[in-house]
Amino acid sequence: MNILMLTNTYAPHVGGVARSVESFTAEYRRRGHRVLVVAPEFENIPAHETDVVRIPAIQHFNGSDFSVPVPIPGYLSSTLAEFQPTVVHAHHPFLLGDAALRIAAGFCIPVVFTHHTRYDQYTHYVPGDSALLRRFAVELAAGYANLCDAVIAPSQSIARLLRAEGVQSPIEVIPTGVDVARFGHGNGRAARDACGIPPAAFVVGHVGRLAAEKNLPFLAHAVASFLRQCSRAHFVIAGTGPAQAEVERIIAEAGVASRCHMVGVLMHQDLVDAYHGCDVFAFASQSETQGMVLTEAMAAGVPVVAVDAPGVREVVEDRCNGRLLDREDPREFAAALAWVADLNDAQRAQVRARALATAERFSLSHTAAQALRLYEALCQKGPANKTAGDGLWATAIRRFQEEWRIWSNVAGALGTALISDAPPEQSAP
Repeated sequence: MNILMLTNTYAPHVGGVARSVESFTAEYRRRGHRVLVVAPEFENIPAHETDVVRIPAIQHFNGSDFSVPVPIPGYLSSTLAEFQPTVVHAHHPFLLGDAALRIAAGFCIPVVFTHHTRYDQYTHYVPGDSALLRRFAVELAAGYANLCDAVIAPSQSIARLLRAEGVQSPIEVIPTGVDVARFGHGNGRAARDACGIPPAAFVVGHVGRLAAEKNLPFLAHAVASFLRQCSRAHFVIAGTGPAQAEVERIIAEAGVASRCHMVGVLMHQDLVDAYHGCDVFAFASQSETQGMVLTEAMAAGVPVVAVDAPGVREVVEDRCNGRLLDREDPREFAAALAWVADLNDAQRAQVRARALATAERFSLSHTAAQALRLYEALCQKGPANKTAGDGLWATAIRRFQEEWRIWSNVAGALGTALISDAPPEQSAP
């Protein structure tokens, strides 16, 4: 198959969506499929990329590390004519997501949408953040999903959430897989030595974008509390982002800055080694649809302490492969970290084995096969609600219909958000 991926985030941007697209793309290519990725320009993009088309974009949108692609009519025309996509896969419900719908209509092929993100948790990146905007984001994403031939949910809890939000398109639960072999072999000692951490230390690790939606102030307070209780404990944070200064401030005010190590963005084997250098992985985000870092940590045999949330509860089993806490309480989180630190060798080996077994359930080879079967089924069935035909007139009709559906979805989402945000009518006295 010729698989066309459209995503608003891609390498060198660091984040779950970018890594998901990279992982699936690499696995599809390994299996003999051709994949063309369309993504915005970012700073420091590689000089040479295979089958990647970069769209001009506004960098650092609203002070974030995101790029916003600038739509240029006809920019992809010649590339797509040569590529001849079999299926279109959109990874966002706006910007290049709209382009995915238009392309699928033009070629009369199916379009798949992966609902990677709980968009109402990210509206703080947009000027004028409000309850109305958050509702608009939810309605827009649900409406977009209904314009697609199939929707991929990374977890069962997100699939249930999408149904509750009104998504009627077929939903397949397909997590982003983890390369178990790659993350299973690392040099933890090298990672510790790079930070000056003693071999006997107990290391709490965290990997991810340091941003508000990741609930990092809570995590920093909880881990700092644990570090004060456990003098041999160290905290390693891999990643960068706008919340870094606040995390550093919380750690410093707790008096444990000397045992906190901000190592920046880690790639390739350095990232794998960092996981292997940890004794436990700490995670508190409430905005995830899956939490890829959880399965990566477990593939390295590292148990996880996390707060219960959609996407997280499918991975972490309390007192089995880590600790899953039912509420945000810094003292309880610190106690859960202490629970892991106090395990004896036999108990630690058992938790590690269960973490590895969990990672196997999320293997990339398994999840990629699921996605490919979905593509094939959709291609055999043909796209829904599209005028058949290869002529110019049929193509023009499909494009007009799709444009109407795109703008109708935007208008409908805005209308629903405005109605839900309106104050209740006052009855006459």
